[in-house]
Amino acid sequence: MRLLIRPDAVLVQAVIAGALSFAHLHDIANAAGQHGWKAWAYPISVDLLLVAAWHRLRTLRAADSPARSAWIWFAVALVASLGANVATAGLLDLHQVPAWLRILVAGWPALAFLGGTFLAHNPVPQAEPQVLAPADCDPEPSIGLEPVREEVAAPEHAPALPPAPVPAPGLVAHARKVAADHLTATGTPIDLDTLTARLGVPAQLAQSIAAQLT
Repeated sequence: MRLLIRPDAVLVQAVIAGALSFAHLHDIANAAGQHGWKAWAYPISVDLLLVAAWHRLRTLRAADSPARSAWIWFAVALVASLGANVATAGLLDLHQVPAWLRILVAGWPALAFLGGTFLAHNPVPQAEPQVLAPADCDPEPSIGLEPVREEVAAPEHAPALPPAPVPAPGLVAHARKVAADHLTATGTPIDLDTLTARLGVPAQLAQSIAAQLT
């Protein structure tokens, strides 16, 4: 199996930029009186603080927490790196380094240690768990219990029924004759349905007539 290595332009650019910045920081530290291994430790310190601040920044943003402190330390490390790049571009005589720059270089380890400690050991605020309101929770199903049915109260005042119709005397007399004929023909009294059908009147009116026949 052949391993194909594809050059990445962004990665190559990052390596070149990191190497040049590393060399510039070494030159500044060496010119400020930090010789030997100490001059090589300064660029490592600056780059580590830059990476730690960036990592802390991403962690705080993922937790939706304020990231102002991480931005401050990221800016401090970035200014130190960019400052060394600009200073070595001919704007600063490396053989006659001013006193303020020597003070900054000498105080950088303590500043980097403070920033690294703050970024590494300051706890990240945890997001509070979301508590669902009782209305958002599904009720637990009841086992072996019938659902409670609410009884609907009857209205206090029921609607009044319409009054029964009053049959005309002639219609009552005709109904008597029909009932008598039915009794003669069948030997049984006429029922309400038969009376309603024989008279051809509504059922309520037939009930009123039947009440007067009894």
